[in-house]
Amino acid sequence: MSTLSRLTFACASIILMMLSLALIAYGLLDLIASVGLSRDQGRDAVLQAVSYVVIAIAVFDVAKFFVEEEVIHTRSKKTLSEARMSLTKFITTIIIAIFIEGLVGVFEASGKYPEKIIYPAILVFCATFIVIALGIYQKLSISTEVQRKEKNIPE
Repeated sequence: MSTLSRLTFACASIILMMLSLALIAYGLLDLIASVGLSRDQGRDAVLQAVSYVVIAIAVFDVAKFFVEEEVIHTRSKKTLSEARMSLTKFITTIIIAIFIEGLVGVFEASGKYPEKIIYPAILVFCATFIVIALGIYQKLSISTEVQRKEKNIPE
């Protein structure tokens, strides 16, 4: 069953990596196609390309995370600190992608459709909330690790 799980994660990761590369290519092709168009259309194409690249990088990083955690490092038990660092790394990638997507959305909405700024503002708010939640998780997790070490409880 472990081999099947590793193979599944490996295949899914490869597919995600290919899709992220395709998204970058699509963004670049869209950007190239906008050359020579009006300034507004060019600006929109640049913002859209940034958005595509950011999403692609986040997807690629998730795929890389799966390969590192589920395919290469197949230990079933991790220490608490390893699990915390791994989860923090994963969530940080998601947070960065949400923040950048929110900022791109703010720029897109503020120029043409100020009434649509609520969606990107909510994205930025959600990313901020996730950062706060991650900080609380880090604090609680480290406190638990310290308590376990003080009581000599194995991880």
